Amino acid sequence: MDSIVIEQLAAPKKSLRLAIVTETYPPEVNGVALSLSRFVEGLCALNHDIQLIRPRQQSDKTAAPRAELQELLTLGLPIPNYPNLKMGLPAKKRLVSQWSKRRPDLVHIVTEGPLGWSALEAARKLKIPVSSDFRTNFHSYSQHYGIGWLKRPIVGYLKKFHNKTALTTVPTERMKHELTSIGFKNVRVLSRGVNAELYTPDRRSRELRSSWGVTDDDFVIVHVGRLAAEKNLDLLISTFESIVKIDSKVRLVLVGDGPESAQITARVPNAVLSGMRLGVDLATHYASGDLFVFPSKTETFGNVTLEAMASGLPIVAFDYAAATQYVTPGQNGLLAPLDHDKDFHKAAIALHKIFRENKLAYNQMRHLARDRAVQENWPNVVNQFESMLMHTASTTAY
Repeated sequence: MDSIVIEQLAAPKKSLRLAIVTETYPPEVNGVALSLSRFVEGLCALNHDIQLIRPRQQSDKTAAPRAELQELLTLGLPIPNYPNLKMGLPAKKRLVSQWSKRRPDLVHIVTEGPLGWSALEAARKLKIPVSSDFRTNFHSYSQHYGIGWLKRPIVGYLKKFHNKTALTTVPTERMKHELTSIGFKNVRVLSRGVNAELYTPDRRSRELRSSWGVTDDDFVIVHVGRLAAEKNLDLLISTFESIVKIDSKVRLVLVGDGPESAQITARVPNAVLSGMRLGVDLATHYASGDLFVFPSKTETFGNVTLEAMASGLPIVAFDYAAATQYVTPGQNGLLAPLDHDKDFHKAAIALHKIFRENKLAYNQMRHLARDRAVQENWPNVVNQFESMLMHTASTTAY
């Protein structure tokens, strides 16, 4: 039979009615919110019917409704040290009522707080398949806020939560191995994408560099992320200080805000704290730097790594999370073994030396960083996610 006729006779792909439960979503600015929005937008473009369930945030007072989404806004409480975010309160009764009237094919839970737990219980009561994301290392954060003793019970809670779902997605093979080794089940890898048209070396700005007080020949270290204890910023600053001892024409630029900003200003008075940046403005900040230094040890992925690479920046990071997957040492950056701070210093100093002494090799690293990042495009990642969700919805039985 003619292939065109076969294609016409093929059954159309079934679209899903999805309920997605999350504590955070744009216009909030963080890695979970921004990457989740790309998945949601991609699924909407593939004609899936999305109900987004999240806490009502301050921004909802002025934001226009999203035409492409049905949103169910719930009650929430402010999260300590994260004043712009709220933790969703339990809403099991409301969700049971909603889903009894308009039953989803699948409930996908992004965050594991009280709202996520009540969504899990509501879905199980109604025998609706459930999938989940493992996106934030809350158990690792605990040590940075003086509650390290909570690590074991937090891990226990997370394992209990995710093992009640039919699928848990994680962004890296290493994270999958870590979780499965301590008893997490049904774990699959789903990477993240990058918008390589937004994040590009072409956005490099001499004018912006001039505003930082640097010339084309000066060396600019860029960090993008929340200015908070869990981001290991002491190591970032000490790395910068070790390079300044070698070369006075070095500038540290930090993009983002958070509770550590005052301490950073006091310790490094000439650092540039650019605050929160979005869109083209953020992309211009990336592209106008010379090296991306990322000392965090608490990421599940680290979207900023791919954004920096797409912007043409070599990377210095720990051999962890996104850096493990995308940084090839000596080609597009350098990695240090996790918890080896001295090796982290040495890696940054080595890349500074390449910048100063071998521009050909340095520019090749920039080129290879960009080349590797652009392979991770959002449409491919969304298609992988769609396949996982459709399989889970069709095969999960109670």
